[in-house]
Parts: sequence; C-alpha cells; structure tokens
Amino acid sequence: MKLTILGSGTSVPHPERASPAHWLETNNGTLLLDVSADAPRRMAQENLDWSNLDAIWISHFHLDHVGGLTPFLFSLKWAPQTESRNKPLRIFGPEGLRGIVDAVNDSNNYRLFKQRFDVEIVEVAPDKEFEILPNIAATTLSTPHTRESMALRLKVDESKLFVYTSDTGVSEDLAPFAKEAALLLMECSFRSNKPVSKHLELADAMRLAHECVPAKLVLTHLYAEWDNVDLAAEAKALWSGVTIEAKDGMRLEI
Repeated sequence: MKLTILGSGTSVPHPERASPAHWLETNNGTLLLDVSADAPRRMAQENLDWSNLDAIWISHFHLDHVGGLTPFLFSLKWAPQTESRNKPLRIFGPEGLRGIVDAVNDSNNYRLFKQRFDVEIVEVAPDKEFEILPNIAATTLSTPHTRESMALRLKVDESKLFVYTSDTGVSEDLAPFAKEAALLLMECSFRSNKPVSKHLELADAMRLAHECVPAKLVLTHLYAEWDNVDLAAEAKALWSGVTIEAKDGMRLEI
C-alpha cells in the first residue's frame, strides 16, 4: 500500500496545509480518506488517477472532511476523463450520509447520481466489518468527536493493518482497535493545552502510541501552532517509536 497526504491541515486556511484528505493506493484499488473542499484540486496536483477512484471513506460530517464530496461528484459528471468509466464509485460513511448528499443534490437539481457510471452510497454503523475494496476488510469504531464520527481499520492480510482515526478525542477503545498497525494515521490537532476535549494533543497521541505500538505513526490534522515546531523531535521525547509529521504531498509506503 502507498499513502499520499493530500491535506494535513484543518478547517482553518493555511498556506502549506490543505484541509483533510488522504489517498490510499492498494493492489485492490484506490481509496480516498475524507474529502475536504481542497481534495479535488490536491488529487490533480499530485497527478493521482482521480477519475478512476474506486472508493471514498467519510469519517464524519464536519465540512473540512465532507465539504468537497458533492463538488467532486459534480466534477466527475462533466469531466472528459470519466467518459469511458463504467465501474462504480462506492462512498462509505456514517448513517445520514445519503441525506446530506441528497440535500445538496436537490438544492439545484445537480443530478449527482446521473453519471456515466453508478455511484453507490453505503452507510455504515460503528463496530461493523465490511469489504471496502475487493479482499480488503474494513472495521469501524465510534470515536468521541461528533455523534457519527468513526475511526477506520483496514486489514489487507493477516499481518498488515492500516488505521485512520480521523478527528477524535481520547478514547480507551482506540488502542486495542489500532494495536500493532503497520501505519497509524492519527490526528494530533494541538501541541499542548488543547482548548477542546474532542481532539488530541501530543501527550494524548503519545500515550496512545505507547499502548498500541504502531510500526509507523503519522500525525495529521495539524493546526498552525505546529508551525516551526519539530514535531518528530517532541514526539521522540515521549515515545521511542517512529513518529512522522504529515506534510502535504508526502508519500509513504506501508
């Protein structure tokens, strides 16, 4: 698998960090993890095969994670790159996702589902296992961020796990969920003294890393207070494992 960081930032505009989006390439297809408003442009900038994207995962309904979904569907409808596409695009997310897309679709008769190919929305409950790509099992976990927010774990084979927390507060369930992941993509919004409980700061993230021991820990969803800070060095002082600061355009092998 290969992970491309499209957006390592937050909802707040930043000159070097786009809003949340991550591209996961596997031997079984491609998966977009969250779709900020920046995501369509970032996929094009990184020369990714966005017109043949297989699946999308929406972790929750904050606009910096779902706000680019309907514009992306609208662009696919008219893009010459999709003229020969016939395979479906599957969009997975929490219960209520279809209603959000329908509300935008009906607001101006956009006909987002009238594509050259099928667009399928699959609503998933917490603690469920399903096939997100062929032969790739996905499992969800409810997280303390919004009512619907969920972390996602992908099992590629018996020995390779990828986990994406998306936005979350501290949860005792996250460590066993992410235990010994080959790569754990985790939010770390704040450096310290976080102003809200429903995000993580560095000390929270390092406690979780101690408990689940990922082979690689990638910290993302970074506010501007991380600017000009050596995140990896600060993490090293709290946990001896491999910690990587997500940066837009970064590509990582899993």
